Amino acid sequence: MNHPHPDLGLPPKLAAKTLRIVALGGLGEIGRNMTVFEYEGQLLIVDCGVLFPSETQPGVDLILPDFSYLKERMGDIAAVFLTHGHEDHITALGYLLREREDIQVIGSALTLAFLKGKLRDHRISPIVVEVKEGQSRKVGPFELEFIAVNHSIPDALAVAIKTPAGVVLHTGDFKMDQLPLDGRVTDLARFASLGQSGVDLFMVDSTNADIPGFTTSEREIMPVLERVIDGTKARVIVASFASHVHRIQQVIDIAYSKGRKVAFVGRSMVRNMTLAAEMGYLHIPPNTLLEANEIESAGDKVVLICTGSQGEPLAALSRMANGDHQIRVGRDDTVILASSLIPGNENSVYRVINELTRFGARVVHKGNALVHVSGHAAAGELLYCYNVVKPKNVMPVHGEWRHMSANAELAISTGVKPSNVIVVDNGVIVDLSEGRARVVGAVPVGYVYVDGQSIGDITEASIKDRLILGEEGFISVIVVIDSQSGKIVAGPDIHARGFAEDLALFNEVKGRIERALTGAVAGGINGTHQLSQVVRKTVGSWVGEEHRRRPMIVPVVIEV
Repeated sequence: MNHPHPDLGLPPKLAAKTLRIVALGGLGEIGRNMTVFEYEGQLLIVDCGVLFPSETQPGVDLILPDFSYLKERMGDIAAVFLTHGHEDHITALGYLLREREDIQVIGSALTLAFLKGKLRDHRISPIVVEVKEGQSRKVGPFELEFIAVNHSIPDALAVAIKTPAGVVLHTGDFKMDQLPLDGRVTDLARFASLGQSGVDLFMVDSTNADIPGFTTSEREIMPVLERVIDGTKARVIVASFASHVHRIQQVIDIAYSKGRKVAFVGRSMVRNMTLAAEMGYLHIPPNTLLEANEIESAGDKVVLICTGSQGEPLAALSRMANGDHQIRVGRDDTVILASSLIPGNENSVYRVINELTRFGARVVHKGNALVHVSGHAAAGELLYCYNVVKPKNVMPVHGEWRHMSANAELAISTGVKPSNVIVVDNGVIVDLSEGRARVVGAVPVGYVYVDGQSIGDITEASIKDRLILGEEGFISVIVVIDSQSGKIVAGPDIHARGFAEDLALFNEVKGRIERALTGAVAGGINGTHQLSQVVRKTVGSWVGEEHRRRPMIVPVVIEV
């Protein structure tokens, strides 16, 4: 296996009949999926999604792929292809289209419908090309073939990318449910047919590569959901991703069979399910759906379907848990978290569960009932794919390092040469030519933070400062000195937040500051910046020695 090397330099000029591949997100992480393919000076982008922030990134709304690799090459982008409509695959596209609005966007009907809803917030009307499985399309030098795959959202597609450099098969997110609710199975026959013709590079979803066996069928959760809803005296609140149409269809069908009304709660849930129903992907029986203003008068025989299964602070379920939503959760209510835990969200989700339990609700989740199955192929399914595709080279995608590494081992176990299995980080350049994929260099990529209206202005240093402020507190020190003599004329005046309430605590350090400044001036140090650093060092040493804390220290020295 080839692993990324910290000393990789910039890649050489792209050689003739060579396909260049670089992921700008989605490798070593769950989210920000975005891969750029280059051939003969033109670029094809597959997916453009976001990553949701963890608790170690306070104040951040979203994290985008790093578009700096494309900054000077916007005019070279032939198209963007979207594998499916999940947020970690489509939501960053609005930010890319701000740079160039006329990029052609290719995807299935539901994927493009969800995308258009997202892009309304950006006031962008995209140029879209709707495709479906079995179709092919020429985009610049790229021949694209679209293949049906089964996932936790309808209309997901894998893509075969064909150029004179070779054939790449990119699975997107997929699993091999043999009894899917919509009857649309992963087209393994086409995978095998491509394999017989020759797949030079197989880019494979890694999310469940470290889980043995096969992913449970979506149908298996139906009896569990039915039993939970049937056994609830009061209201049922189901939290799910706003794009999980299959899961929501199951909930609606059970609610209808039990004589319960259904209501959608949360802006994205209402928008997506309205679109899905209009397009025929979601079937709502007549006289079943309630409007928001009818929920309160409907009594207990309702099922509310809302967002917030990952503990997102502004989502409907989190606000219910905080008691600041118009819907109040109470005793005898049942809350079902119909999703898995995305790594990094555990604390937020458990906080929501605890608060809902405090209100008297019963909370049912994947940990105590089969109310969720994954949308990703487990190890047994991946082995099956490797055996039918028989790829020359393999590049695991979509997963943390443990997932990609496990996926690589699966490929090797089926006979792929270890030297032909490439496990790389975001920004590492892979060139495909003459049936061989090679690492040839790397480009710098990083996190791009969205914070309100700010995009990319928040740096890693800013995040570090926020963490320090949140965990260690803040101390400001103001000192006024005479510009001629260097003597202190006022202060030190110390203010603290999140450190200590007792201001008398700082009396000891005031003397240290005065002595340190007097000594510095006597030693020839002058200028407000240098003296500010003396104050910072003095306070920092005192806080570290006496209190074992590292607050943010902001010294201000004023000359008069």
